Amino acid sequence: MSTPIQHRYDFVYLFDVTDGNPNGDPDAGNLPRVDAETGQGLVTDVCLKRKVRNYVGLIHGEQPPYEIYVKEKAVLNRQHDRAYKALSLDSKDRKSKGKDKADEDRKLTQWMCANFYDIRAFGAVMTTEVNCGQVRGPIQFTLARSIDPIITQEHSITRCAVATEREAEKQEGDNRTMGRKFTVPYGLYRGFGYINASLADPQHNGTDFSEEDLALFKKSLSGMFENDRSAARGRMSPVRCIAFRHENKLGNARADQLFARVKVELKEELKNEKRPPRSKDDYKITVAAGDLPEGVTVEEWV
Repeated sequence: MSTPIQHRYDFVYLFDVTDGNPNGDPDAGNLPRVDAETGQGLVTDVCLKRKVRNYVGLIHGEQPPYEIYVKEKAVLNRQHDRAYKALSLDSKDRKSKGKDKADEDRKLTQWMCANFYDIRAFGAVMTTEVNCGQVRGPIQFTLARSIDPIITQEHSITRCAVATEREAEKQEGDNRTMGRKFTVPYGLYRGFGYINASLADPQHNGTDFSEEDLALFKKSLSGMFENDRSAARGRMSPVRCIAFRHENKLGNARADQLFARVKVELKEELKNEKRPPRSKDDYKITVAAGDLPEGVTVEEWV
């Protein structure tokens, strides 16, 4: 039987991209996301969660208790129906009321948590027409932001093949499809994450996110880029993940104070040369691990 996590964690996740688009913005022609005021690159929390989901789905073959709830072409109501059938309930004719209905609702949500890894980890709103309730997950990411401003390079691309006979009959040189590709030459991104053990406690309507689930999450932070390669994303790699472990479920120190101990700075020689960073080796990453608050320890997950 799995044991729900008993400790709070706050972590800093560093990853980089070389000659790729880490997270295109569909509202801006798929340009890399950027803070318009600072020029820093952005990667959404949703993008990072997607990579975790894909990694877990590949590792465990989409089998319970490691199925993935939010995935491409998923029909959510079908997944909810499975919970009703497993508990011998009728989703269209719920006759239970009051305390009995509340108990059934809780069991439906628990069934979904037990079968789907991403619900246990991130939570889910399952209040569709086939209602399985909603639950908050213990793991949350922030947007990741590049340490320094990025630039977007635009590349023209052509296709020598054609799609139709009509295109093939055109004169040579007229049947090339023109397009655009956008890349970031280099960016080191920093995101923050929080793991709230209280939201994993099944005794208080938590998701029952276990120590085994946490170990898998740590592995995903290291391996989630490896099976997500594409020409558009270039070379993406994890750099470091520094986690602060709290003895107390509610925490032994504030997250912002712990995050301030992790410094990421350009190396002096790069500043003197006045050239843009092009590698993680152009940065100096330090962790002030001495004199930590009582009950807090530092772990390296990547």
